[in-house]
Amino acid sequence: MSLAYFSLIVSIVSASALEIAGARFGAQLGTMAAGLSLLAATASARKADYDHYIRATSWGRWILIAIPLLIAAQLMPLPLGFGHPIWASAREVLGGLSLGPITADLGSTLNALMMALAATALLGVTIVVVRDRGRAELVLFVLGGITAVSALTLDLHRLSPAVAGSAATSEFATTLAGFGLMLNLAVMQLAAERAETRHSLLRSIMLGLLGLAGASISAAAVFGLSGTNNAIAAGFGVVLILLILVIRRLDLSPLAAGALAAAALIGAAIVLSFLFEKGSGPVLLRLVPDMGTETRAALERMLSDTRWFGAGAGTFAAVGRIYQSDAGAALTAPSTATAVFAGMGWIGLAVALAVSMIALVRLFFGALQRGRDSFFPAAAAACVLFALVQSFAGSGLLQPAAILCLAVLVGLGLSQSVSQSGSR
Repeated sequence: MSLAYFSLIVSIVSASALEIAGARFGAQLGTMAAGLSLLAATASARKADYDHYIRATSWGRWILIAIPLLIAAQLMPLPLGFGHPIWASAREVLGGLSLGPITADLGSTLNALMMALAATALLGVTIVVVRDRGRAELVLFVLGGITAVSALTLDLHRLSPAVAGSAATSEFATTLAGFGLMLNLAVMQLAAERAETRHSLLRSIMLGLLGLAGASISAAAVFGLSGTNNAIAAGFGVVLILLILVIRRLDLSPLAAGALAAAALIGAAIVLSFLFEKGSGPVLLRLVPDMGTETRAALERMLSDTRWFGAGAGTFAAVGRIYQSDAGAALTAPSTATAVFAGMGWIGLAVALAVSMIALVRLFFGALQRGRDSFFPAAAAACVLFALVQSFAGSGLLQPAAILCLAVLVGLGLSQSVSQSGSR
């Protein structure tokens, strides 16, 4: 598993670091490393690894491939009625076959399929590779460090644009800053757990201070320098971590824990209802940042024309050219949810939300069932919740590096939800 572990680290570090630096080949390098890690893990896997994977994914193995299968279906010849209405209109004018792929851009959808497969592979490899507590801790440190660095670039750019350079990746940096806040809170919990179990007190203090520094940098970026809705999304994640910590530390009974969780759920529902009711227009555009009237009108027309299966994953920019009023201004996705809906339709959006909710519930209960290692699934659950809410407010999750990081996070949480390498 050494090669698979090394490739896993290379995948998340290279993709994230190169994206932060503005390089264009970070996604390709990350995808290649993910493929190599899958090959290495498959070649060196033992029966114990396979059994561990089965246990970690017992909540719904099929859901892991639901999104790649849906994207692959968009590349197959289907009746034109399933696709974007422009194809049916073009056939009426020009004639031709009544069958064709749903996607408006085969190349973009094929790239999206490769990214979905890479993320799925990376999630599966992470589940197997981080069975060992030491490896899980190192992956947590790497993720916490790289996300804190991304948050620091956002801090520096907002405070001194001349020092940090372009803000082209500000949405991406905001997303990683949210992840960094949850991950570094987990690092602080890890330091506290080490101190409690009589590890080196000095090392525990140093580790806790590093976690505190990373959490502070990330909190400054996501709470102080990003939009209100992004801050609220991060707040949900922090509350979830605190909820799990309170339930475990106070050793609440199932009834008391259920009542506390229900109260938190009701509070979250009230806050989300207020946020969506405060906005206007289509639901998917109510949490996005303010935009020009013409841009908003074009997006509304684009969303209203979207059918059940969308216009093809990854084709937002290509289809957006049809709706933009100014030929010189490209229409970009204001949020991840908008891009998913435009590319994969209601079915794709529903599948993505279902995958997120199932993973969130599985990680939440996994954290409650674990012993001192509960901070692994708790941090992963908080990151999933942050990503779920933030996907309606920004487009940071559309970046390949963010997708790969989230896949590793979920794999880490699932693996340590059932791992036998640590105390339970």
